[in-house]
Amino acid sequence: MSDLEKLTNLVLAPYIMQATALIGVRRKIGGNQFRHAFATLGILLDYKQFSDHILLKASVIHDLIEDLPLTDIQALKNIEHEAWKVVDLVMEVTRKSGEEKADYLKRILFTGSRNAQLLKAADRISNLTDLHLGFFSDQKMGKYLDETENYIIPMAKNVNPDMVIELLDLIEIRRKLITKNLVS
Repeated sequence: MSDLEKLTNLVLAPYIMQATALIGVRRKIGGNQFRHAFATLGILLDYKQFSDHILLKASVIHDLIEDLPLTDIQALKNIEHEAWKVVDLVMEVTRKSGEEKADYLKRILFTGSRNAQLLKAADRISNLTDLHLGFFSDQKMGKYLDETENYIIPMAKNVNPDMVIELLDLIEIRRKLITKNLVS
């Protein structure tokens, strides 16, 4: 089956409808979580993840449960025949209440499925693309970059070496911005 045929058979509409709830969820850097979900989907498509429909569907709603905890998970599981698998993947990448960030990232790195690691790497690429000076302190940016090096890079090494290259490039550019900001 060609890549076009694989994408032709992708049913995203029910997930897009669920993701519209994220339109009202603002991101600190501007915009909203709905656009971030589509950026994450776009990154996965850019890395030619055409055939894994569970992964692509999950990317559209990957932050829904975390950002809107009152989301009806059972209703999500009933939206189409693969939805329960999609929700399972979303739950795998959802930070649990009270879970420390480092523990959350370690959980995905050491026990996460291939899809969870792919989704988290794509999510972090989107987040790093949006990580700009002026919105975050140099210290917070540095910590975020350290997290990426310690947890996300190893995930990407497990699942897609090309993602490692992009992540390292994004880290290098942002570290240069921090250094330049400190010198100025």
